[in-house]
Amino acid sequence: MKDRSSSRSADPAPSSLASWHTLAGKRIWITGGAGYLGTPITVALDQAGARAVCIDLNGRANELVRAAGLKNAHAVTWNVNDADSVAETVDRLCREHGTPDGVVHLAYASSSGKSLTALEVADFQRTIDESLPATFALCRAAADAMKAAGTGGSLVLFSSMYGLVAPDPRNYQPPMTPNPIDYGASKAAIMQMARYFAAHYGPAAIRFNCVVPGPFPNPAVQKESPDFVRTLAGKTALGRIGRNDEIVGPTLFLLTDSASFVTGQSLVVDGGWTSW
Repeated sequence: MKDRSSSRSADPAPSSLASWHTLAGKRIWITGGAGYLGTPITVALDQAGARAVCIDLNGRANELVRAAGLKNAHAVTWNVNDADSVAETVDRLCREHGTPDGVVHLAYASSSGKSLTALEVADFQRTIDESLPATFALCRAAADAMKAAGTGGSLVLFSSMYGLVAPDPRNYQPPMTPNPIDYGASKAAIMQMARYFAAHYGPAAIRFNCVVPGPFPNPAVQKESPDFVRTLAGKTALGRIGRNDEIVGPTLFLLTDSASFVTGQSLVVDGGWTSW
């Protein structure tokens, strides 16, 4: 008969298990780190003891670091959607803060906001040009820096439920317009980009994955369009919209060694929106 007590004693110690999840001392860059979804991630990284570099526009990162009393985070003002600045800025940030162990890329160029019938070809092209080349440049530059350092790493890109499914026009009552096609197309491309990068950089122990948020309307939308928010909530299996802090766990999971064998995947955080 098997000795159950000896089996239990052979289990990993709690401290060993905890090490899979820790980000303490890790250098993590987060673009859009002072935005609605970025803020709770930046704060959680700081609380976890990570050495976060919060990147955002117009001094927003500085304001977050100051207002939240973050102890380990550094603020950087940078328009990461400027593809021409990526290589130089990544090199500078590596010199100033060290090669990152992880990158969370939330920053995104605004889409047209136009209906499909009103959208001009130039509008569609502008969204693609302002979002995808910069994402490509950032991913490659950061991954090349990690590869040169020889330490591996994890990059977490952000897509959207509308990169997986189309918006239901019935959810958008005039004067609202359905989520625009240029946005959805660009978000679908980001998921595919993560797969390509995962395949290319896998031998260097560098992982690429996507977080795919569902309905996380920001506070302004919640306040100004309560009927719309109720409609969004009714489309999820859980019957509610997401809280911005609920994006933290999935993101941090993909950054940690808990996800050390997870790459090229899209983790959908949508309350069941795409399950039916």
